[in-house]
Amino acid sequence: MKEWVGLLARLATGAVWIVAGAVKLPDPAQSVDAVRAYQLLPSSLVQPVGQLLPVIEIVVGATLVLGLLTRGSAIVSALLFAAFIIGIASVWARGISIDCGCFGGGGYDADATSKYPWEIARDAALLAASLFVAWLPSTRLSLDRMMFGRALEPEGL
Repeated sequence: MKEWVGLLARLATGAVWIVAGAVKLPDPAQSVDAVRAYQLLPSSLVQPVGQLLPVIEIVVGATLVLGLLTRGSAIVSALLFAAFIIGIASVWARGISIDCGCFGGGGYDADATSKYPWEIARDAALLAASLFVAWLPSTRLSLDRMMFGRALEPEGL
């Protein structure tokens, strides 16, 4: 049963990453502006992070959906969700009203503070799913499982 739950967690998290990255990829300037709106990174890092983030999201999403390099991808996914939770909580605590830029967009949003709890809850659920997949990377219908069998499964399960 846990392998089926892992499959659902892997597919859902991977799909979210693919959609988030694909929406941002066509407009790198908007992605850079969204990163800048958080006012967390030094200006020298804003552009590279804004431009690379959509690519990283798509790669992490694709590897999760395929079940390839699953444990590493799930760990990167968890780290990204933790960073996004910290970023959203930070702007909320500082009274900054911005669209999270999670699925494109970004910048000033007058209604943002009412959305922050939902965005944090969503990212926390996806963080939990990522951690579950990292703990149990050998799930149904994965390339890792086809290539390496049950060797990836933690002992005692």
